[in-house]
Amino acid sequence: MSTQSGNQNPPAVVPDRLFDDPEAEKRWLARFHAPRISVPEWARDAPDANVYVSNASGVWEVYAWDRATDSHRRVTNRPNGTLHATPSPDGTAIWWFDDTDGDEFGSWRSQAFDGDSSAAVKALPDIHDGYPAGLEIGRRVIAAGVSTDDGSELFAKIDGVTERFYQHADDAGIASMSRDESLLAISHSEHGDSRHPALRVLSTDGFTTVAEKWDGEGKGLQALEFSPLPGDQRLLVLHERRGREELLIWDVRADTETELLIDLPGEVVADWYPDARALLVVHFHQARSSLYRYDLDTGELSAVDTPAGRIGGAGVRPDGTIEYSWSSAAEPAAVRARAADGTDSVLLTPPGERAPGSSPVTDAFVEGVGGRIHALVSRPADAPEGPLPTVFSLHGGPHAADEDRFSAYRATWLDAGFAVVEVNYRGSTGYGSAWRDAIEGRPGLTELEDVAAVHDWAVESRLSDKDKCVVNGASWGGYLTLLALGTQPTRWAAGVAGVPVADYVAAYEDEMEQLRSFDRALFGGSPEDVPAVYRECSPLTYVDAVSAPVLILAGDNDPRCPIRQIENYLDRLAKRNAPHEFYRYDAGHGSLVIAETIKQTSIEVYFALRALGMR
Repeated sequence: MSTQSGNQNPPAVVPDRLFDDPEAEKRWLARFHAPRISVPEWARDAPDANVYVSNASGVWEVYAWDRATDSHRRVTNRPNGTLHATPSPDGTAIWWFDDTDGDEFGSWRSQAFDGDSSAAVKALPDIHDGYPAGLEIGRRVIAAGVSTDDGSELFAKIDGVTERFYQHADDAGIASMSRDESLLAISHSEHGDSRHPALRVLSTDGFTTVAEKWDGEGKGLQALEFSPLPGDQRLLVLHERRGREELLIWDVRADTETELLIDLPGEVVADWYPDARALLVVHFHQARSSLYRYDLDTGELSAVDTPAGRIGGAGVRPDGTIEYSWSSAAEPAAVRARAADGTDSVLLTPPGERAPGSSPVTDAFVEGVGGRIHALVSRPADAPEGPLPTVFSLHGGPHAADEDRFSAYRATWLDAGFAVVEVNYRGSTGYGSAWRDAIEGRPGLTELEDVAAVHDWAVESRLSDKDKCVVNGASWGGYLTLLALGTQPTRWAAGVAGVPVADYVAAYEDEMEQLRSFDRALFGGSPEDVPAVYRECSPLTYVDAVSAPVLILAGDNDPRCPIRQIENYLDRLAKRNAPHEFYRYDAGHGSLVIAETIKQTSIEVYFALRALGMR
């Protein structure tokens, strides 16, 4: 067992092993070490050239797959991993984003599809470094967005000449480019609300405006993809005019649109079939997703049979084969292929052993002050009857959702004897626009009203031991964890906060500009504009009320939840001699290194076990 230094803060304890039972120890580690793989992305005009990411080396890196020879090779090899990559349309090159130790600030690099990363060059040398804000690669036109503290800049390289065609202090990005490369769609928030963006389509010949679309206050638009056919100027768009995310097709040249009325509960997203006569629809409802084919000529919607669980990505090959990733809480992820005749098979099997399975999740629907709250509940497979120690795991985002998907992290808590409750609080996506936007003007405190209602239900239903409840989360979930410990101190026996917002004013000063823009839209302005709101919603305001032991984990290079504001919070805990531990690591907003993920998970679970007297 070892400890990790953390200045004047008590260091986190790193256990030599998490479980005394050798089989349990082997099982939890195997879930993290099991190789995983993303759905491959193929080059538009050379579909045998594919790119995916995998953790097979122990670090998430980019891989190339030549389907013609069925050869796979690792493309990148960086100490802190590489997650973002795409092939060029002709399949001759791979582009990947190069940052420094996970700080997300850098530039795109390009290398030959069959080349070595040591020969990679800066793909757009005339564009300065920054946070990525979209990329579209054509044969003649390349468009890239860059965000810095000064705002957003959009660039285009056409026939070898690079120019900046857009600049604004608020958030903007490259969204999509037409197949013939004559039109470029950008997303922008010139109206001051980056959470509900507008769209503008520009001609790549002079960058004059061809058409614009904005649905008004509180209603965002997202450009998904232009039609894959040359000369077809239709753009697939996600809108929320009726209080949930739905689809429309915008004929940009004609400036006409067709809303697609798909009769499904929940929300949808989609991509084109290669012939542009149908859409592959991913449907999300109550923490589970499914696939459909929508015929644009007839309006017919047909299900693509998949088990209940989560679709992690999907696309349609030129021959009509649907390739997708699927998992459930009980079953590890697999990348599968469904042929046009309905035959379904595993497409890619990473090397090594498959991850051991885990327990399924069940649904809980709890009435709260803002409406019905959906939560996912897991119990250890061999749990005794009666109340259990329980981890209330709060997702990040906040615009995300917990799903019925496989999670080695969740499974470790179950193996340690905890029930796990995942709360899709107000602010979560997939439950309509009103639910997602209900946190505006009062973030953090609104979500915690829902967490409190689910906590009450869990105790009253005898799922949870009221004296052994842990609140836990990372990123926005870490923020909610610290806020819960200060505003709901009697509910929690311990808290585990990964990469949290702890001091919101200091976080705003130091975070990446894209998040400042998001915060202004969420809070109703900057800390100078609405200081009372930031003060009311900041964990630092309530730090003196924290009584439960708290563990905080933070990355030195995190641009989203920067280290200084976490140190401010820790200093206040230290001055009170409040029980806490701190783990600091050399990466950004999380780690792509599997050994580091395992280390952090063991620290978190072991801390909770000790805090609850279970070790």
